[in-house]
Amino acid sequence: MGLEEPGSELVVEEEVAFAVGERLVALSRLVPDWPMSSHVIPMNGDADLSPPSQAKLVAELVGALGLERATIVGNDTRGAVSQLVATRHPEAVERLVLTNCDSFNTFPPFPFNLMPPIARLPGDMTMLQAPFRIGAVARATYGLLAKREIPAELVASWTAPGRKSEIRRDTRKLLAGIHKRQTLEAGERLKAFDRPALLTWGVDDRFFKLELAERLRETIPDSRRELVEDAKTFSPLDQPGRIGGLMAEFYARGRSLPRRNRTTSGPSRNVHHLR
Repeated sequence: MGLEEPGSELVVEEEVAFAVGERLVALSRLVPDWPMSSHVIPMNGDADLSPPSQAKLVAELVGALGLERATIVGNDTRGAVSQLVATRHPEAVERLVLTNCDSFNTFPPFPFNLMPPIARLPGDMTMLQAPFRIGAVARATYGLLAKREIPAELVASWTAPGRKSEIRRDTRKLLAGIHKRQTLEAGERLKAFDRPALLTWGVDDRFFKLELAERLRETIPDSRRELVEDAKTFSPLDQPGRIGGLMAEFYARGRSLPRRNRTTSGPSRNVHHLR
């Protein structure tokens, strides 16, 4: 697939690795356990888990891996974090890939925008997470985000960690720290983002509509938009071949992509994915 660059790595989140991993088999893979509600190991009690701090974690990972820059790939909430990485820590970013995700004043979309205010109330996340302990309810809820049935074992891997009080604490911190001013600020800063960007967007998404993809395309100087048919929010799960192929092509082409208003940058040594 043209991914012969020695030492390249694909750093993906578990569900995206599950979806597109076979299409990117030419790259070695590292799967980090990000503290975004489905992580297994709790963070320290005093950790700041707001989206800006999550972006800082990504940038720190790039440095800890000894990489000069990384290709950042984000879907859903992690797409918002990816935009924060690109705009607050541009020195860590070689290229940016966004699939259906939060952006501008959609962070998060309705009805999920009710969750941050609830998370800021006294108490823990038991009220919000209790319904997800029922497998059928969890599968039905996540099913709104995908065109095809999500494997039950994958849904279970997302919800099981929430049975631990420490994970619920971490999730509450993340949700309480979400505010659309963060993505609005990122949207303004993306006007000056001078690296290539690929926007792959599922056309049947009721939460992140095509207007968001078009606005991102108009905002990021060196970007291209690719529509993905028969896909919703979790487009990498709905169309793994299409998404994986587009990601592989984008990564392989690297610096051969057209550069509008770009500064010279060195080769990327890593792909990092956030769902």
